[in-house]
Amino acid sequence: MLKISIINDSDQAIELQLEGKLVGAWVEELRRLSDEALSQQKNVSLDLEKVWFVDSRGVTLLRDLAKRQVSEINCSQFVSQQLKEATQ
Repeated sequence: MLKISIINDSDQAIELQLEGKLVGAWVEELRRLSDEALSQQKNVSLDLEKVWFVDSRGVTLLRDLAKRQVSEINCSQFVSQQLKEATQ
């Protein structure tokens, strides 16, 4: 399960706080929310402090979003390692 909260939302930027596991259908929900904000030309940042697991689809999404200039903040070492290992 993943909880997605909008922390800050302005005309220029949005910050989403994620809590839990980025897996399954939650990957597509995060993609939808991110795509919507990016289509509005907003800067998107993801607070990953409370994320404790990311499946392979979630890793792929986070990597794709990073390529689209989406910031990842407060990423735990465990999740950082998951992202690193996926790039090797």
